[in-house]
Amino acid sequence: MDESSAVAALAALSQGMRLRAFRALVGAGPDGLTPSALCTLLDVPASTLSFHLKELMSAGLVSQERNGRNLIYRPAIGQMNALLDYLSAHCCQGASCQSTVSLPTPRRGRVAC
Repeated sequence: MDESSAVAALAALSQGMRLRAFRALVGAGPDGLTPSALCTLLDVPASTLSFHLKELMSAGLVSQERNGRNLIYRPAIGQMNALLDYLSAHCCQGASCQSTVSLPTPRRGRVAC
């Protein structure tokens, strides 16, 4: 991932509704969710959700697929992991983070779907 892609992804996630939508899609995993399921889950009007999903798709964080009459939105797990890799590429100047900074232990590692 390059800097401009990271900035676009972070900008997309910097808005509360988009962050909630992305987290809901990550929770759904590779099965994804329909817009109506997301609207219900997030308690948001369809027009509002559509705008935010478009922004997430533009940043490469979400994909859309037509399945019959339905649209399915899925998280771009590879892009999410690339963003995490980009953000942590120079973590603690190559030293173990445990020796220099007290960071909470993550509950989970990388997502593999």
